[in-house]
Amino acid sequence: MGPHKFKIGQLVDYIGRQRAAGVYTVTARLPSEDDDCQYRIKNMNETHERVAKESELRSVERQQSP
Repeated sequence: MGPHKFKIGQLVDYIGRQRAAGVYTVTARLPSEDDDCQYRIKNMNETHERVAKESELRSVERQQSP
């Protein structure tokens, strides 16, 4: 497995579970599992963190102000 794709503090779109889908912040990089990098992620509307595989995350493009 290669290096982690996402950086700590980066915004990502979590697509792993329909009910928990949304924008999260990467809070930690974790060891790989089954050749898939893992991350700890946090949504600002939740009190807890989640663990997600890299395949369950997409990069969020920041919108530029006009």
